[in-house]
Amino acid sequence: MNSRLILSFALLLSLLLAVAGCTEAETIMPLPIPPSTTIPVTPVPTTLPTLSATPGATERLPDIWEVDVQVHSNGQAINPQIVMTFRGGKGLNFIPKIDLEVIRSDGIIETGTMIPPLYVGKTVTLQGTTQNNDRAIVWAFTPQGDRVKILDQYVPFRSYN
Repeated sequence: MNSRLILSFALLLSLLLAVAGCTEAETIMPLPIPPSTTIPVTPVPTTLPTLSATPGATERLPDIWEVDVQVHSNGQAINPQIVMTFRGGKGLNFIPKIDLEVIRSDGIIETGTMIPPLYVGKTVTLQGTTQNNDRAIVWAFTPQGDRVKILDQYVPFRSYN
């Protein structure tokens, strides 16, 4: 008797589904495609700034914000790195950010940032090359937001002195 009850309930359920129209496959109406509008694109010639391979002039921060940064190579041929080390200064607590930009001898530009808290010995390391003409540029930001180039020099791969 229990099986007859389950069978009749299943039959009643399938009959209700058929009457409700749930057995029919759903038809999907395609969306109308709007007419294509093409916007004419005029190529604009762009000239990229050419980077000089020669270090340029640097500026001095005011005495109250002066900081000292050293840049050197680690001298390892397998993994050459350019290391920027913060050496302190009166601007230790005032300089909000120091950027390092390395223009490698193969033309690739690496960038890094040193953010507070600044302390003597804090370092930023970037990839270098085994050539002697990698160029390091260090930018310090003043509390007013001005960007000042404080160091621009070649970084030799190894120094024998």
